[in-house]
Amino acid sequence: MDTDNVAAELRGLDTDGLLALFTALEAPTISEIDGEYAAWLLAQPNLFAEVTGKVAVANPLGPWLCKAFRPVDENGGRGYNTFGEFGRVRQRYPMRTLLAPSRYDGAPAYTLIYRAYTSLCGSIHMVDEVRRAAPGVYLGMGTWGFTDAQRRVPRPFVLTGPVGPYRGDIGTARPAFTPGTRELPGRPA
Repeated sequence: MDTDNVAAELRGLDTDGLLALFTALEAPTISEIDGEYAAWLLAQPNLFAEVTGKVAVANPLGPWLCKAFRPVDENGGRGYNTFGEFGRVRQRYPMRTLLAPSRYDGAPAYTLIYRAYTSLCGSIHMVDEVRRAAPGVYLGMGTWGFTDAQRRVPRPFVLTGPVGPYRGDIGTARPAFTPGTRELPGRPA
C-alpha cells in the first residue's frame, strides 16, 4: 500500500476510529524503527487536546518535524523529537523505547517513555505507544498527565519513514529510573 494513501486515510479518521484501528494493529520490532520519521498530529479527542497539541507541536515558530529512534539492543532503544527553530533543526525530548503492553488493550506496543530522561515531556509523564499501520506508516497514541484519568486520553499522531538518519543521542538520564505503572499501566504489577 502507498505510504501517502495510508497516512491520508488516518487523517480522515476521528479519535475513536483511530483508537479502534490502533487496537487492531501490531507493534513494530525494536530493530524495525531506526532513523527519523516525519510526524504530525491526527484528530484529537477534545478541544483541550487540540489546543495543547497545536501549541506544543504545530507552533509555526517551532514546528514539530519528526521523531527519531535507534535500537540499542533487542530489548529497547533511544530516541528524540526534532523541531524547526528559525531555519535550524533542534533535537528535544529524549526518550527510552521498548516493547510493552499497551494501556489500551494489553497487546505489545512500541513504547516511548520520556520520564527516563530529564525534560519537560518527562516531567509531565508523557508516554507514546506506536503500532504499524502499513510498511513505513506508524500510528501512535500519545498520553501525558499527572493523574490516571489524564494519562488515559489518547492523542493520536502518525509517523512516516524513515526520512533520515538518527542524529545522535541527547539528554540526561534520570538516575536509577525504572518504568512504573504511570508509564506502563498495561504491564501487570
